[in-house]
Amino acid sequence: MNIVLIGYRGTGKSVVGALVAERLGMTCIAMDERIVEKVGMPIPEFVEKHDWPAFRDVESEVARELSGVDDIVIDSGGGVIERPENVGALRAKGIMVWLKASVDVIVSRIEGGTERPSLTGTKSFTDEVEEVLDRRIPKYRAAAQHEIDTDRLTPKQVADRVVEIWEKTVSDRGAGAR
Repeated sequence: MNIVLIGYRGTGKSVVGALVAERLGMTCIAMDERIVEKVGMPIPEFVEKHDWPAFRDVESEVARELSGVDDIVIDSGGGVIERPENVGALRAKGIMVWLKASVDVIVSRIEGGTERPSLTGTKSFTDEVEEVLDRRIPKYRAAAQHEIDTDRLTPKQVADRVVEIWEKTVSDRGAGAR
């Protein structure tokens, strides 16, 4: 069984994923890093050359590959929930935990980052985050089995909550879950 962290950029998936993996003796796999390895270039460059649908195709490929692995923490890309087949693949062997944060907190955490291209093109950074979140929140909510608001929590506190969810799930499913 896996732990799948979903949520928008800046909600803490990467940091929390590493902490959770270390605490549980698991490996944390960042989907975006896998995609970069697979396509041989940074994501913004890939999207510029091939467009967003091509990126989402590679993301779906990685989601399917990771669904075949067990006992990992998956730090998913923020848009993995854009395709229902990704959610289905990742949930097949995983607990989906939505790390969420307010627009202001997200903007303060990621403004100025260059690892991802704009999703909307011409809007201000804050307007883009608001627009994309408005569209994605129902998808995150539908995909998630658990939600954690990260606004006022440290990464360690968020990781503690994820570990609690994991331990309760494993306990509820019986000793054979892992």
